[in-house]
Amino acid sequence: MAVRTAYVESTLPRRNPASAMSALAWPALANEEERPVAGTLTVSRSGPAAAPSEAELIDGCLQGRQLAQKLLYERYAARMMAVCLRYAQTTFEAEDVLQEGFLTVFRTLASFRRECPLEFWIRRIMINAALRQHRRNAPLVAMSDGDYPETLASEEFTFSNYAYEELLAIVQELAPRYRLVFNLYAIEGYTHKEIGEMLDISEGTSKSQYSRARVVLQNKLARLQLPTN
Repeated sequence: MAVRTAYVESTLPRRNPASAMSALAWPALANEEERPVAGTLTVSRSGPAAAPSEAELIDGCLQGRQLAQKLLYERYAARMMAVCLRYAQTTFEAEDVLQEGFLTVFRTLASFRRECPLEFWIRRIMINAALRQHRRNAPLVAMSDGDYPETLASEEFTFSNYAYEELLAIVQELAPRYRLVFNLYAIEGYTHKEIGEMLDISEGTSKSQYSRARVVLQNKLARLQLPTN
């Protein structure tokens, strides 16, 4: 079943995607509310309605209903923006990745088999959108296979003592190739073999870039702990 996306493409906000979208951003919303489809998504004007289920949102989007698209976007945009920010160097770049990712979500939603949570599926789309952005803007620089310290690669790495904003700023300062590998391995949980296949590099190169990224991060985090005069 084809999903109508022209409306989505013209109305997804480009510069403040994590915030709630007003009715002005979705001009056909009122009409959508007046003609509910049985068994999918309804809105009551007499009082607050229960939040639609994941299945109801999916079914509504597959029928091209703008209200369902709006609600799905609002439910996941902030969490997906957090993912995009980890891969991007700037908020502007992260917003572009989010925009591209959600357009892909609505275009390909019919292929979602509902075998996993929708959020997990959307997250994978956002990561792939970030990788495409990286290939366009900053091609990976090859590094020698196996050139990484084994002892460092086996150490635990914790962020528990640092604020999210501090960590995000530091991760964004990493060179693009280091930032990608670090995010995919340390946060997303991919293996170095999987990362190598995703980025078209060897498993050893992935290990090398991850270890170098950790050295940079550990040095920067250590400086945050130094007392200021």
